[in-house]
Amino acid sequence: MDGVAAVQAEGAFKLVYAEAFAGPPFHESAHDVDAAFRRFPARAGYRGFRAVLARTEDGEPIGMAYGHPLPPDAVWWDELTEPVSDDMRREDGQRTFGLMELAVRGAWRGQGVARSLHTLLLDGIAAERVLLNVHPASGAARAAYRSWGYRKIGQGRPGGQAAVDLHDVMLLDLR
Repeated sequence: MDGVAAVQAEGAFKLVYAEAFAGPPFHESAHDVDAAFRRFPARAGYRGFRAVLARTEDGEPIGMAYGHPLPPDAVWWDELTEPVSDDMRREDGQRTFGLMELAVRGAWRGQGVARSLHTLLLDGIAAERVLLNVHPASGAARAAYRSWGYRKIGQGRPGGQAAVDLHDVMLLDLR
């Protein structure tokens, strides 16, 4: 879905997010979820934003993923604890797709939903690579990303916030 459709389905995205990130190592509170989704409409407005939402046959949301190409002035690279080369950090608005969120509700984990969401989200994108942050204590997510071809390129604090745990920054080469 595009940004307009994603905003219309915001409640479903929020439901998945809230459940998926409530437990360890995230411990997202209702306040944290509300704060994250105050930014959702702005993110959905980015050029090239795309999202996928998995539902049961009855329409219950079970998983979601979304992201967008990084703009030329992307700050993601500035959030790394160790600098990377100028070539690595070069952005042109199409080179790198930022995978902002990928989450599956507990009862549907281990059934290939995350892999399907990932595949659908990236299907047909023109980017050379995909960049994401993953909490290092999120073993299953890190293992999945590695099995899909991602490699760790460093660590950073999402949003540049000192109070946020360090996350592994991972990159998937698509070409």
